[in-house]
Amino acid sequence: MTQQTQNQQAEKQQTENQQTGRTDHHRRIRTVLVTQATGKTGRVVAEAAERAGLDVRRGSRSAAVPFDWTDRSTWDAALDGVDAVYLAHYFDIGAPGTAEDVAALAAKALEKGVRRLVLLSARGEPQAAPAERALRDSGADWTIVQAAWFMQNFSEGEMYGGMQATGELAFPAGETLEPFIDTRDIADIVVAALTDEAHIGKAYDVTGPRLLSFRTAVEEIGAAAGREIPYIPVPAQAYGEILTEIGTPGPVAEFLVELFETMLDGHNASVTDGVRQALGRAPRTFEEFVREHASAGTWKA
Repeated sequence: MTQQTQNQQAEKQQTENQQTGRTDHHRRIRTVLVTQATGKTGRVVAEAAERAGLDVRRGSRSAAVPFDWTDRSTWDAALDGVDAVYLAHYFDIGAPGTAEDVAALAAKALEKGVRRLVLLSARGEPQAAPAERALRDSGADWTIVQAAWFMQNFSEGEMYGGMQATGELAFPAGETLEPFIDTRDIADIVVAALTDEAHIGKAYDVTGPRLLSFRTAVEEIGAAAGREIPYIPVPAQAYGEILTEIGTPGPVAEFLVELFETMLDGHNASVTDGVRQALGRAPRTFEEFVREHASAGTWKA
């Protein structure tokens, strides 16, 4: 074979790869498994992936093809026929045992020929390092999204439920500033990372565009909703006692106390350009989030 023929074949292969989305090591992503598909990010990631034209397998305990982080016998079937996976752990990325779960799921995915894995992590959480390292060392084509606190904690889930039930927010954040991020921005980054090889091997530190305290956040929510929502800062240990009293298992409450003491000490009080790095645009603002949910009646008394 002449050098000219080799060059022609190489050019033909390059053109085919560009048209099909494949390289020697990667294939076009068509079907994705979204773990925790009923959670704050999983649900939004699944919706964003479908809008992007992907076939989405929603991983949950109740799904037609179930996926359960605590039952590894469900992993094989959930991974069959998928090209990529969004990994969102059911509890917390830094919880005991999470790194082992991530390593085991990555190994099972690779065994199935699934190389593209995108992990949701927590910005500035030291406890998350083992799970991140497990994915980096797995041999997969990985991307990590290290996210700030979600804006949606104020509109769904336990924190929101407490606000609606008591009319106030009691939380161990003091006056710490946080650059809250919209989960829709996280979802857009995840879908980009699942489908574009340019994101392989990158960790994105992502925040919203503005620092504000939890007190200011609920003040702005209350103003938009036409009601007063007092913010009551409580010590982390006292918050842990509250969790125990309402039935949270002791080890879980202890971990959450440690997590709040770690994460709410002010070391995350800065904004980044991670969203722009990943998507080429600015992140959504807290004002937008509040306006949309106030209009929808989310915080009606």
